[in-house]
Amino acid sequence: MRKAAARRSKILEILDDFGQVNVNDLSKEMEVSEVTIRNDLDKLEKSKLLIRAHGGAFKTNNIALAVSEKRNINYDCKRLIGKKAVTLIEDNDSIILDSGTTTFEISNNLERFEKLTVISNALDIVNNLSKYKNLQVFMPGGFLKEFSMSLVGPMAERNLKQLYCKKVFLGIDGIKPDVGIFTHHMEEAYLNQIMIDIAEEVIVVADSSKFKQSGLAFISDFHKIDKVITDAKIEQESIAMLERNNIKVIIAN
Repeated sequence: MRKAAARRSKILEILDDFGQVNVNDLSKEMEVSEVTIRNDLDKLEKSKLLIRAHGGAFKTNNIALAVSEKRNINYDCKRLIGKKAVTLIEDNDSIILDSGTTTFEISNNLERFEKLTVISNALDIVNNLSKYKNLQVFMPGGFLKEFSMSLVGPMAERNLKQLYCKKVFLGIDGIKPDVGIFTHHMEEAYLNQIMIDIAEEVIVVADSSKFKQSGLAFISDFHKIDKVITDAKIEQESIAMLERNNIKVIIAN
């Protein structure tokens, strides 16, 4: 018990310094198994001392700021992408807005629609949609992943599988050339896969920085993606890669 207490205290010290921890790194540093570290993180989460994430954990007092801070990164590009995405939506459409700061910008531009059905697992997006009178809004339920303010898990997955929509707009964390799209969180990746399966058209919204990033969790390869909306800073090499994979590239400017 003393060893476990000392180990968990050390984990909290590292969290204090860096804001997040990785299971593999902690396992090597403390010379214990990854199973032991995961158990430590689970215990600390139950005490509300951290938030678990795929492959590690985050400091609790970073969580509330995470979404708002992320929204400020490449904000002008995200705003333009959000406005461009709305031009692909028509009255009477049914759409999914995945959780994310770029999809949030889509939710900022839906005032012109007389009738629109919106499905979203993101609390901040649903709250934003409440200002519109002519939208029918659905949430799939699930448990709250505070870092992204999204609902995930078996309930969300089961409820989404009962639906069908015209278009899904996916926010992602990374695009790997000729491989596919990624996120940092396994639960969100699986939910995204269901969103793709129930949508007639799959549209990725990603600023150009995402082409230089990847993620831990694989969402989909390119053959299921119809369009990518990005900003004018995208490199020609990335455009050529997407077009080689039969994806239409839309530049927001």
